[in-house]
Amino acid sequence: MNRLRREFEVFTRCPRSMQVLLMANMVYALVLPVIEIFVAAYVMRNSHAVDRVVTYQLSVYVGTPLAFYLNGILLRRVEMKHLYAAGMLLSGMAMMLLMQSGVLTLTGIAVSGLAMGLATGLFWANRGFLALATTNDDNRNYYYGVELFVATLAFVVVPALVGWFISGATHFDWLGGTANRAYRIIAMAVFACTVLASVIVEQGNFRNPEPARFIFFRFHPLWWCMLELALLKGVAQGYMLTAPTMLIMLLVGQEGILGTTQAIGGIFSACTLYAVGRTTAPRHRKIVFSVGLALFFLGSATCAVLLNAVSVLIFVGCLALAKPLLDLAYNPIELQVIEAVSRQEARTEYAYFFNHEFGLFTGRFLGCALFLVIAHGWSGVAALKYALPAVALAQLLSIQVAGQIFRGLKELGCPRPT
Repeated sequence: MNRLRREFEVFTRCPRSMQVLLMANMVYALVLPVIEIFVAAYVMRNSHAVDRVVTYQLSVYVGTPLAFYLNGILLRRVEMKHLYAAGMLLSGMAMMLLMQSGVLTLTGIAVSGLAMGLATGLFWANRGFLALATTNDDNRNYYYGVELFVATLAFVVVPALVGWFISGATHFDWLGGTANRAYRIIAMAVFACTVLASVIVEQGNFRNPEPARFIFFRFHPLWWCMLELALLKGVAQGYMLTAPTMLIMLLVGQEGILGTTQAIGGIFSACTLYAVGRTTAPRHRKIVFSVGLALFFLGSATCAVLLNAVSVLIFVGCLALAKPLLDLAYNPIELQVIEAVSRQEARTEYAYFFNHEFGLFTGRFLGCALFLVIAHGWSGVAALKYALPAVALAQLLSIQVAGQIFRGLKELGCPRPT
């Protein structure tokens, strides 16, 4: 209890705006596992095709940069916290819209994905800037450590409960014995969580960026390095979100096994992530980043070689730790580069958040296109077998790019990470 009390005191010493943002993000963390895991499972259950899962994800990615553009225009007149709350609410509404249909056509999948992309675009466009405005380089490891600790715990508890609930609907004849009815109830619970998170974030006092031009085509060389890193991240992002669900639904079991597997994989990583965020300093970011990339490659290579139930479980276990480790290192790097380059070029920080999203989109498009080409040319199983390790191998280039970024920050006179 003394240990918990000390940790709570660390939290209370943080600025109030940072506390409000963390609490809102903690509530919304209950929503993210459902959106990232069980929406793909819902599409998989009702379409029985892995390419439609990736089509849905690609539609989400198309809507996201569009929302970033609209958000940049709206920021001139609307408070950022209102837009952030709207993004959370719209994601819940988009999920409810998707689950009104039991059989999904290709057009329906694309429209639903676009709606979810607009919602998540509004959410992420403001989330990064709010983190930048409420933290500094000294407390960002702690901020992301707490945020990812709670998010990882949510990825333990929520998938287990949701998977058990959906499986119970079919095995014990709840709700008429249909899984789709269970999905609709889950969608309503998700919407309730988004309402609560929106109410919390409205209690904060956050500054809007100054109204300014945010579309540019020429940047400092350091920012181009950051865009390279964003492209490489984007290539793998779709696979990190959808590959575990598709592999488990194909080779291991249905939603019950999916939820249990995600829960077990997250138990160890939750505590590890909090410890990493609490104890590491900015100078350790490259090490944390490299470990995350190595774990992703190890799990992907194992799955590609064996492609059976055991290899899928190994992949999910590696990914459960790799993904948050990558975020823990990547996000502070991005914010430090934005701070440095925006000062150098005298531009609003939002210009870089907006441009960064297009770097991610380029990578996401290439990654999803690779999967769809292999899936349509050969099969969905072949796409999972060959595209996944190829993407993981390409990700290792990120280590070299990250090194270039650190050298570029030093050249701009940024203080050496301590």
